[in-house]
Amino acid sequence: MPRYTDDSKEKVRDAVDMIALVSTRTELRRAGVNSYFGRCPFHDERTGSFHVRPEEKHYHCFGCQASGDPFDFVMESEGLDFVGAMESLAGRFGVTLEVADEDPQARARRERRERLHTLLDRAAAYYARYLWEAAEAGEAREYLAGRGLEEATLKTYRVGYAPSAWDKLLLVARQAGFSEDELLATGLAQRSKQQRGQIYDRFRGRIMFPLADARGRVVGFGARAMRENQPPKYLNTSEGEVFHKGSQLFGIDLARRAAARAGSVVLAEGYTDVLALHQTGIENAVGIMGTSFTDEQAAELERTARTLVLALDADGAGQEAMLRAARVAEGRKLELRVVALPAGLDPADLVQREGVEAMRERIARSVPFVEFHVERVLARAEVGSAEGKDRALEELRPLLGPLPASVLRDELVRRIAGRLDLSDQLAASLLGEGAAVALPGASTGHAHASALAAAPSGPSGGFGSGRHASVAPPPVPVALDRRERGERTFLALCVAFPREGRALLEEADLAQHFSSDLARRAAAHLLAHAAAPLDGLPDDDPELATYVSELDARAARGGSARPGNLEHAWLTLELARLERAIERARHAAGAGTEGAPSISSLSAEREQVRTRLRHLSGRLQSA
Repeated sequence: MPRYTDDSKEKVRDAVDMIALVSTRTELRRAGVNSYFGRCPFHDERTGSFHVRPEEKHYHCFGCQASGDPFDFVMESEGLDFVGAMESLAGRFGVTLEVADEDPQARARRERRERLHTLLDRAAAYYARYLWEAAEAGEAREYLAGRGLEEATLKTYRVGYAPSAWDKLLLVARQAGFSEDELLATGLAQRSKQQRGQIYDRFRGRIMFPLADARGRVVGFGARAMRENQPPKYLNTSEGEVFHKGSQLFGIDLARRAAARAGSVVLAEGYTDVLALHQTGIENAVGIMGTSFTDEQAAELERTARTLVLALDADGAGQEAMLRAARVAEGRKLELRVVALPAGLDPADLVQREGVEAMRERIARSVPFVEFHVERVLARAEVGSAEGKDRALEELRPLLGPLPASVLRDELVRRIAGRLDLSDQLAASLLGEGAAVALPGASTGHAHASALAAAPSGPSGGFGSGRHASVAPPPVPVALDRRERGERTFLALCVAFPREGRALLEEADLAQHFSSDLARRAAAHLLAHAAAPLDGLPDDDPELATYVSELDARAARGGSARPGNLEHAWLTLELARLERAIERARHAAGAGTEGAPSISSLSAEREQVRTRLRHLSGRLQSA
């Protein structure tokens, strides 16, 4: 890294137009001589407490106490170190920097590096111009438009097209005075093994995505093939003097300011994902160019923001990438969150299918990484055996271990208990919770019949039809087990959605689906009175009246539930019924009982229900 003279620093400071610099981040209004005010770009505020004195080249916020000179402003707002801020300001305000005490070899290395960057920048401009002007690039323009990418976005990211001829860029670069050695050093050309070492263009007939450093200087390219017989599909600049893939993030130069302002960076996999997110107004998006995430990339992002929002594909490779990202981020001041994406669709696909607002809402609903990881473990857990549950708990224990006592931990323990068919207290104990925590059941808690069965509820929890109960329900005992809570969840949802609930109750085998006589009586009553559950209650059964009143009150409290939650609760009851039926069949087979149900047919039925539950859970989570 060069060391610039003190005189250079002063020249940059003198050249900076402080109002022009700060106005890129916030609107300023004049408030007297040498005094401007605006809203602080470093924290949220309604009234402007951010003060700029342009003659002194100084800013100060009376709200968050941020203050400094132009170099501080750029470091804070763009995530650069001092040298990077100085170089950025020098380029912006036309100052030539002088290097202090530079020996001839160091000068030669610096000048060569600057020349290589110049060659790469000119190559990017050439490819960009070729995309929009050349007839042969028409197919590439159609492909990009077909992905919903607008011309303005493509030009912002300097997307281009490499001619299919073997020497087009080579000739243009030579005419501009660049040498063969420089073309090879930048990875724009490579040497032939057959034709006596002749060099030729490395990129031909491909869409070109320039890869830039944090200052916006091009360091290499990612190139997408346009033909099926043109492997590989994506070709990167080879490792060299200025390009190191492990430290590169696509779009970091354009995302840096928005990321510093938002305090977060959205990580996507591919180039078109970043472009599509940018078009939705999510300008703090960067691409990791595949499924790798390195220490160098993490260090670059840590200088810019504290929260990484992972919007990676929902396939196996994307999930593994999220796990690697968590390992890389461990020990850093980085918080990881995960965006729920449907399997088989990337952000670019989703923007096209669901629209801009839907994509923005998905990112706004990102969940903590630990929640994603817990769901991943539960999704592949074998919950039909004690050994399978123990294995899942063993895998889950280190995930919850670092979490302090919190609402998030409480919620995850409930979810794990529901999926593994354990009581909340037992799950908390097996997961290593330090203190015994009372986890109430249906009336006061979050009412998880199983993971994702319940939509987010109001302050009191529950599921809703928007009506109010006429009888105040008494508190429910803490000792409710998971099966009882699941049954209450299902019945409350039958009240919330009476038409759908009645249809499912008609399918139910009351003796098999419900664990207590009280629940069976309530189900029978709702089958006849789901639309008005407080009507027709028998005078001689106060226990039933109390139970149904509580279901009605619970339904009234949660207006955000959907019919899909009811279906999920029903499938959870059905899965539990099949698990019990399989256990009985195994016992009967072991005892030699004639006419025992077929275990294989019950297992096949159980797998069908599991598949339906997985698909429904995915829809509920991503909706």
